[in-house]
Amino acid sequence: MALKRVVVTGLGAITPIGNNLANYWQALVNGVSGAAAITRFDASLFKTQFACEIKDYNAEDYFDRRDARRLDMFSQFAMIAADEAIADANFGENYDKERIGVIWSSGIGGQITFQEEVSKFAIARSKDENAPPRYSPFFIPKMIIDIASGNISIKHGFKGPNYSVVSACASSTNGLIDAANLIRLGYADAIVTGGSEAAITEAAIGGFNALKALSTRNDDPKTASRPFDVDREGFVMGEGGAAIIVESYESAIKRGAKIYAELVGIGLSGDAYHLTAPHPEGEGAAIVMRNALKDANMDASEMDHINVHGTSTPLGDVAELKAIEKVFGKHAYQLNVSATKSMTGHLLGAAGAVESIATIMSIVNDTVPPTINHFTMDPEINPNFKLTFNTAEKRNVNYALSNTFGFGGHNASVIFKKIDA
Repeated sequence: MALKRVVVTGLGAITPIGNNLANYWQALVNGVSGAAAITRFDASLFKTQFACEIKDYNAEDYFDRRDARRLDMFSQFAMIAADEAIADANFGENYDKERIGVIWSSGIGGQITFQEEVSKFAIARSKDENAPPRYSPFFIPKMIIDIASGNISIKHGFKGPNYSVVSACASSTNGLIDAANLIRLGYADAIVTGGSEAAITEAAIGGFNALKALSTRNDDPKTASRPFDVDREGFVMGEGGAAIIVESYESAIKRGAKIYAELVGIGLSGDAYHLTAPHPEGEGAAIVMRNALKDANMDASEMDHINVHGTSTPLGDVAELKAIEKVFGKHAYQLNVSATKSMTGHLLGAAGAVESIATIMSIVNDTVPPTINHFTMDPEINPNFKLTFNTAEKRNVNYALSNTFGFGGHNASVIFKKIDA
């Protein structure tokens, strides 16, 4: 059986630097930082007191009051991004909804709901040790990760494959890969896929601080996420969501859909090394990129741009560049490499979808977003790399790759191609 081609026909985003697709892309090109002091809670006693929050957000601008109360913020972000992407794809009334699926991802899910409900019970017990356990009937339905895909499916009546994927920070790229494979094999004609995260909470910030994973540059949050800089010292937490409509090429052509790009290569691998640290020589990262190139049936010399995982951690950034050198050889220095987490922060399980959109838009616009906040080159990094520092760069982008890596050694890569006229 010949595998079906997979194309992208809809995009949607709500990010710390733009609350829709157009604003997100414009901010990326302009090198805008989304980092600022945390407003979700009083962070004055935490080692890290800043994050990349969604700006000017009011749930009741998108949902009625009852629905806003019944949806954890990660689900709200999921539905907002999905609504934009679905409208962008413009399926029409005659599209068979049994052939449209939803695969949604998150690394943590309803963190806000979990913290609130457990805290309420703990407070009640502190006042009365015999206080009966009282939890909201919406506690579990608001918290579980798969509820986002369920909510999207219910709202739009999509009855195709419906589930969630969790692989830490690689989650939404893994979800995108699952969606592509289901379309390739003919199990669906189109799938709404993506990821969302709302983990700027006391528990999450405190937990990542305990791991020493977060930047503590409280005096200068906007420059705290600085991939490849010698003074980088941790990632910046982000929140938001992104949705991508993947569809069979046959279906898209039949209905005259707008096509952003073709998804031509997918790669998966495991580090098999450490719970949180990448392999220092980038072995797993090299494997996953080779697998994606092989799946795309392309030569490494054809690649134009890589949106790297690039979290701004001392170990991760160097290991990923070593992997790129292993895979691409001398061509590695002809690639434009970008670390867009320097602007959005790290959206954990949503990072792959958010950065895949940046990668797709770089192809559509022949423009590579910058890696901002670069001041001093790390001597461990080969200076021959084109790391697109501080300013976006125009170039013809026919092929672009997006990398995403997660705690536990989960690696996922996707390759997009400019669609033939």
